[in-house]
Amino acid sequence: MVGAAKIAQVMGGERVLGRRIRSTADLIDRVTAGLPPAALAACVERVVSGRRERTTALHRVVPKATLGRSRRKLGAHASERVARLARLIATAELVWGDADDAHEWLRRPHPELNGSSPLEAATTELGALEAESVLWKLAHGIPA
Repeated sequence: MVGAAKIAQVMGGERVLGRRIRSTADLIDRVTAGLPPAALAACVERVVSGRRERTTALHRVVPKATLGRSRRKLGAHASERVARLARLIATAELVWGDADDAHEWLRRPHPELNGSSPLEAATTELGALEAESVLWKLAHGIPA
């Protein structure tokens, strides 16, 4: 499993989260308190280029209406979705060892994800877990 500090870094780190994340407990506390919408933007900007694609990716994770109501912080459910996305991005970067390769993999459809991209799969917890499973297979040299 990828560390909490790396997940926090994907979400914009201390600058966005308002404090340094040193442990899983810190990350859980921050997510429970509600993440700032900028954490979602940091995740999406890290992986997706192009304004239209970014907007689509943002709204895939947190619906447009929810984002519109969430000026200062996201609710618990939306915060968990952002943390899930950050966890997948951090895991992909760790496994691939190259951010550009990881981001490319995250955007491409994958047969083990029913033809969805890992980013699309991450809209549900089970989909994100399946995408992470594919990553760990790759990390261990198992065809995926």
